[in-house]
Amino acid sequence: MTTGSRWFQQHYDRLMAPLERRRFGQIRAELLSHAHGEVLEIGAGTGINFPLYRDSNVVQVTAIEPSERMREQARPRAQQARVPVTLIEGSAEQLPWEAGTFDTIVGTLVLCTIPDPAQAVREMLRVGRPGGTLLLFEHVRLEHPFWGRLQDVLTPLWSKACDGCQLNRNTVQLLRAEGGFEPLRIERHLGGVFLALEAEIPLLKQS
Repeated sequence: MTTGSRWFQQHYDRLMAPLERRRFGQIRAELLSHAHGEVLEIGAGTGINFPLYRDSNVVQVTAIEPSERMREQARPRAQQARVPVTLIEGSAEQLPWEAGTFDTIVGTLVLCTIPDPAQAVREMLRVGRPGGTLLLFEHVRLEHPFWGRLQDVLTPLWSKACDGCQLNRNTVQLLRAEGGFEPLRIERHLGGVFLALEAEIPLLKQS
C-alpha cells in the first residue's frame, strides 16, 4: 500500500464530510430504505452506511471490506447500528458464500475502486437471490464527449491520489454486460457524475 493510499483511507471520512452533509447522506438514506432481508454490503469502507439500515426491513448486514485501516474505523459503527452487522475482511471479486445467499446487495462508491469490477459484478450476481435487490450509488463516466474525455485524462493522477479510484468507469454498461442487471430505477446527481440505481437480481446463467 502506498503512502497516498494510507493517507486517503485514514482521512476518508473527513474528506467526504462536506459532500455527505450536503447531498450524499440523503442519497444514501433514500437508497438504503429499499434494503431488505439478508444484506451484503461490498466495500463497506468506514461503515458510513451502517446507521442507515432500517431494522424494520433488514434482518442482518454482512459487510465485506479488504482494508484493515477502513475496518478499524467501521467497527464502532457496526456495533452501534440498529441492525446486526458482521464486518469481515475480503474482496468483492471472490465472495465466500454460496449462490443465492443474500436478498439485497449494496455497494456505495466502491465499483470505482475495485481492481476487477467485472469479476465483482459476476460475484454479486452469484451470491444474490434471484428476484432480490441490487442497490448502488456510484460515480460514472459522463456521456458528454468533452467531460467524459476529461475524466479519462484525469483518471491516472486521480487514481494515485485516491487509493485506486477510477473516474471513468461505465458502471451501468458493466452491470448489464457482466451480470445481466437491468436497472429498475436510476437517479442522477451533480450533473450526472453520480448515480443511484436499483435493479432486480436476475437468474444466474449456467455456464
